[in-house]
Amino acid sequence: MSSTSYPENAQDWRGRFIANLAAALARRDDIALALFAPSGELPDNVTAAATPEDARWLGRLSQQGGIAHLLRKRRILAAGAVIQLLARLGRSYRRQPPDVAHVNWLQNALPLWGTKTPALITVLGSDFGLLRLPGMKTALRAVLRQRRAILAPNAEWMRPGLEQAFGDLAEIRPIPFGVDDPWFKVQRVLPADGRRHWLAITRLTRNKIGDLFEWGEGLFGQDRVLHLFGPMQEEMALPSWVVYHGPTHPAELLQTWFPQACGLITLSRHDEGRPQVMLEAMAAGLPVIASDLSAHRDIICHRQTGWLVDSTEEFREALAMLEMPNNNRETGQAARTWVEENIGTWDDCAERYASAYRRLLEPAS
Repeated sequence: MSSTSYPENAQDWRGRFIANLAAALARRDDIALALFAPSGELPDNVTAAATPEDARWLGRLSQQGGIAHLLRKRRILAAGAVIQLLARLGRSYRRQPPDVAHVNWLQNALPLWGTKTPALITVLGSDFGLLRLPGMKTALRAVLRQRRAILAPNAEWMRPGLEQAFGDLAEIRPIPFGVDDPWFKVQRVLPADGRRHWLAITRLTRNKIGDLFEWGEGLFGQDRVLHLFGPMQEEMALPSWVVYHGPTHPAELLQTWFPQACGLITLSRHDEGRPQVMLEAMAAGLPVIASDLSAHRDIICHRQTGWLVDSTEEFREALAMLEMPNNNRETGQAARTWVEENIGTWDDCAERYASAYRRLLEPAS
């Protein structure tokens, strides 16, 4: 399995879902997993596919925001990083050819060119957006022609675009990620002092923040507090009414913030796949207020498992309605039930991937 993101330690927010997925795959007795990723503590039964130098280089790339971020913001620097990444990945794919290559992010499949290794290629949102780059579809089609492949977006809404671009060369099989068990066990107790605490957990870029600062002006203050968590990836001025905590990690959210919060807010305009933090919040029983994007409509049933908003007025109404205790409790419980029934745990996710691996290894008919 290849990934350009991986947590360095338990407090690192980067690539947390890759660590969870690797651990779930490693718990199975029918999979031997080698992971090409930045340096970090590997789960039991997972071996390192990256050399120490590759792992250090990937760590530096991850600290810069990854390939997709560089391509959007620093294209000159990105060109050199892309060439290095493709070369390092290509050597890794050939060093110990696997039965199946599990490739996270479409662009990481390009170095498979020239091999016949079956490949499961995840599509996670940001890389789906990279298909707009000139030549990207053509290059990927050349890679797919050489092998059996499954393209596995982590959300159903990406299926039509992938079918149109690659459906003649690969199976398109949406595979949602899972959620760790502890999120389902969060017990929420709203503060007795009546203060309403809302959380926004995101990388700080203009597209990820979206309309939050504009729509939130005048709606937050001493009694209704907006807590913002995440790394500052673009320089931006934060309004005085925002309480900024910097990057966070799962233990802090589980133990401190999710139990007392009214809910989660994400007004992103970014190329989202299926945001993991939304699934975790919903599994914890938190209502979510989200911008009306395809990725968010894929998760939220409006006014049942959360609220989709497209204006200041709709945002104001959603806050007011979800601060009513009965509405908050019922929406949160509906959100948790939806995640239990439609997403499940990381072990459920690992079974979905194992089924896809078996499909790739079936004899050709």
